[in-house]
Amino acid sequence: MIVTTNASLLAEHFADTRNQTEKICAPLRTEDYVAQPIVDVSPPKWHLAHTTWFFEEFILHKYMKGYKPFHPEYAFLFNSYYISMGERWQRPMRGNLTRPGVEEIYQFRKYVDEHMMEFLENGCSKEVEGLLLIGINHEQQHQELLMTDIKYILGSYPLFPAYDDSIRIPKADDPGELRFDISDEGVYPIGFEGEGFCYDNELAAHQVFLHKFGLANRLITKGEYLDFMRDGGYSQHHLWLSDAWDWINENEVTFPLYWHNIDGAWHEYTLAGLKPVDENAPMTHVSLYEADAYAHWAGLRLPTEFEWETSCRKLHKSATNQDNFVDRGILHPYQTSQLHDMLGNTWEWTNSAYLPYPRYKKAPGAIGEYNGKFMMNQMVLRGGSCATPQNHIRISYRNFFHPYLRWQFTGIRLAKDIE
Repeated sequence: MIVTTNASLLAEHFADTRNQTEKICAPLRTEDYVAQPIVDVSPPKWHLAHTTWFFEEFILHKYMKGYKPFHPEYAFLFNSYYISMGERWQRPMRGNLTRPGVEEIYQFRKYVDEHMMEFLENGCSKEVEGLLLIGINHEQQHQELLMTDIKYILGSYPLFPAYDDSIRIPKADDPGELRFDISDEGVYPIGFEGEGFCYDNELAAHQVFLHKFGLANRLITKGEYLDFMRDGGYSQHHLWLSDAWDWINENEVTFPLYWHNIDGAWHEYTLAGLKPVDENAPMTHVSLYEADAYAHWAGLRLPTEFEWETSCRKLHKSATNQDNFVDRGILHPYQTSQLHDMLGNTWEWTNSAYLPYPRYKKAPGAIGEYNGKFMMNQMVLRGGSCATPQNHIRISYRNFFHPYLRWQFTGIRLAKDIE
């Protein structure tokens, strides 16, 4: 067995990640842990258990000699979509799992964490190191889902309670005029290259040809989106894709998620509670359908994921402490005077279908179910959000969701063709 030299650093990274998940849940009441208002939202208790199940099933159960699972039925309750790992509890029914209780789930986490730290004391093989890094990044993804699921749970309550009363959302700066950074026609590199972790859907690195295009210097604001609404944007069928028009009519969508018109003024639910809409702040919680309709209304378009990545490599280069990630504790997108703001704040919809790159190779076994099997009927988002851990994001990172979903922090950046 080849033992990695990074065992102590990996153990520290593992422990920090596990602690961060529990920190996110600290402000919750016991009842908050169980709610599941819609199928796309999982109860916080389930997130805590599922991320723990991942380490138990993929590492401890297979590689730690003599390991005994915490509970023989937890693999059935807390598997998500890994068919290779056996039968699973139904996703829409996760909120019905009142047992095991919250206290038992935390005992499960403690049990697995203690065994993981013991296991890592003697180092691990490169194979296990790869699984551990996937597990850590998997938990960071669930940390973001936790934040957005908690927001949906609390935002569904009629009294709009704050997740955390200590959150302070800065007033957004004046965004200034929308300008476009121009990229010349040419061949550009796409995908992950170099050292460090990446997901398999960021590979293989390759080149794409792009025509000359312009990418907006900032995200579309809530004030600009209000102009679209005041102009009857939700009622003009010619602005909407066919599926999108069916979606807004079937679901009676006439304004953004979390928005409420109170005495003639728009308010929105935030993790700090119900607040007046800040018109200078970036628009968020919009579906791809809404983002695309807005782009058509504005006489522009959404960028492809390749245009986005090419521009970000040139304009933003890497995540910094000035970017609005979850580490800042603001938990809400806001406009700053910083140029471009392409990393953090909101995930940015692209007009690219989520498909494999050239020479993509799906991993064997259950790990191969992580990304590859979702490469159909979903759209790519880029850049991370105010709920994303800073050390989790990369310029090549490809997120993906169905075009009708909007409970994530998703926003709009426009592009245009240059003749």
